[in-house]
Amino acid sequence: MKKVIVIGLDGLEPTLVEPLLKDGTLPHLAHVMKQGGYSRIRTTYPAQTPVAWSTFTTGTNPGGHGIFDFLGRDPRTYLPLLGLNRHEQKNAFMPPKAVNMRQGTPLWELLTNAGISSAVVRCPCTYPPDKIQGQMLAGVGVPDLRGGMGTSTFYSSADGMVAGESEKVIQVTVRDGRTITAHLLGPRHPKTGTDTPFEFTLHLEPAAGRAVLRSQGTPQSLELREGAWSDWLKVRFKMGLLQSVRGMVRFHLVRIAPVFELYASPINFDPEVPAFPISSPPDYASILEEKLGTFYTTGMVEDHQGLQNERIDEAAFLDQCAGVLREREKMMRYELERLDEGLSFCLFDTPDRLQHMFWRFREADHPANQGDVSPEWARAIEEHYRACDAVVGRALRYADDQTLFIVLSDHGMNSFQRGLHLNTWLYEQGLLALKNGSKPGEEAGDFFRAVDWSRTRAYALGLGGIYLNLKGREEQGIVEAGDAEKIKADLAEQLTGLGDPGRGQVAVRSVLPREQLYRGPYAEAAPDLLVNFAGGYRVSWDTALGGMPEGLFEDNTRKWSGDHTIDPTLAPGVLFMNRAFDADASLMDLAPTILAALGVPKGPAMEGKSLLK
Repeated sequence: MKKVIVIGLDGLEPTLVEPLLKDGTLPHLAHVMKQGGYSRIRTTYPAQTPVAWSTFTTGTNPGGHGIFDFLGRDPRTYLPLLGLNRHEQKNAFMPPKAVNMRQGTPLWELLTNAGISSAVVRCPCTYPPDKIQGQMLAGVGVPDLRGGMGTSTFYSSADGMVAGESEKVIQVTVRDGRTITAHLLGPRHPKTGTDTPFEFTLHLEPAAGRAVLRSQGTPQSLELREGAWSDWLKVRFKMGLLQSVRGMVRFHLVRIAPVFELYASPINFDPEVPAFPISSPPDYASILEEKLGTFYTTGMVEDHQGLQNERIDEAAFLDQCAGVLREREKMMRYELERLDEGLSFCLFDTPDRLQHMFWRFREADHPANQGDVSPEWARAIEEHYRACDAVVGRALRYADDQTLFIVLSDHGMNSFQRGLHLNTWLYEQGLLALKNGSKPGEEAGDFFRAVDWSRTRAYALGLGGIYLNLKGREEQGIVEAGDAEKIKADLAEQLTGLGDPGRGQVAVRSVLPREQLYRGPYAEAAPDLLVNFAGGYRVSWDTALGGMPEGLFEDNTRKWSGDHTIDPTLAPGVLFMNRAFDADASLMDLAPTILAALGVPKGPAMEGKSLLK
């Protein structure tokens, strides 16, 4: 083979794909299947995007690359940490730098060593990007300009507005019925710790359903229309006399009257001058912008939190998703036009995000519907699959008889109707203790604020991980090393098969120790135990950040209604290739397969095998 083209369709679910293949809805994927084959593909423990794509990248289990969850924990403070990357600053005289927490040897490093080029567009856990022969644009893991995963701002003239999750709320006053003065919240000033503002003025035209935003940004005059997304506004936040940080933002004007409401997206890095490197070589992002137009740079592009907080509606979210798909396809085709030999990889994240938010419309009894099912969105997921299939069709034009063409998803998707409060369960088992007679509920708070570590043997954090409060590892650890195995075995036995009295169903299928799941140089960084949920269940929202509400189970009433952080055997991905391949496939097999197709031996740490026959 001279070329390998890989298209990642994040979260594509086999039980949806397979009937659509059968009824002819996905003709281009069916064509790939006819040329070579199709199978379900085993995902990682846990079935999470950064974990799975890091295994795709390195050909190892998570113990070989060190990514186990979106969230990790600081054993000194017990507080959650972003598990994908860090921003470090050695001293006050050195600028901060981004550090990628993904370890191991990615396949494109081996290709580089062999003198073969790669074009890698938006693969997760590539921030900051690897230096390769070719070019790379970083994906999931790139923060917004405020350092979060996606902090939006909502402007309203109403009184008493309360901020939702991952957002800021700013109350505005409409002067003379036509003018609003407001500001964007930029990065925190390194000396004062306060938000750096960027001022703008809105001139309202209620009769025309539009507003004009004027500022010192680019463009200086930006049109906003009710119910529509604006073009990009590029802004500069002044951090000092000779220092500034540049970013960019889009707006969705919800309505002008009788209450003014405006949604501002998270502030993205400006690809021309990002605050931290987001591409390799560093000017690749600006070249893409010059060739294709301005694009989203945050790792989590789709504004799911805006929909979750009910600042934008489903139509606005779908409109944005469609735009993101078009944007990503332009990048893919730009690279395919230039591909003579080597690897071209492009990830489309949108299927995953759209399913997370729209799964509820497939299930009339989903708690998130709260008795109101909108039939107009019932086929939104299938329609998006059709759009993805069309992208595959256009990519196929670049595949000749010397091309290995691969389409895959990293995991599937399932319903998320009920959440389990793992820390509350640990409290009820006497494994987690609270201070001063506190009990689970509001007084316990989140971030383990009420936990008595001197009497706590286990705690849960992230999307299914349980840690022992191990002496010598955790700051206030009490569990002796010699007691750890028995505690883990007892805990796993008690939690496995846990039933949900409210549904009469089993919620937890298994609890597995990390020694059974992971091997390699980074395995000890994993949670001590991983909880594998049944379909329809997941760890609760509160558990992820160290909370412990009253009771064990809760209905998931959020719009984020689908999920895949369940028993990975229930959430396989999909794999299509235009060459015959071994259908007994794991994500660990993809890197060796790609390397073999290009005549490069797999890396010594790679556990997978080439699937090519």
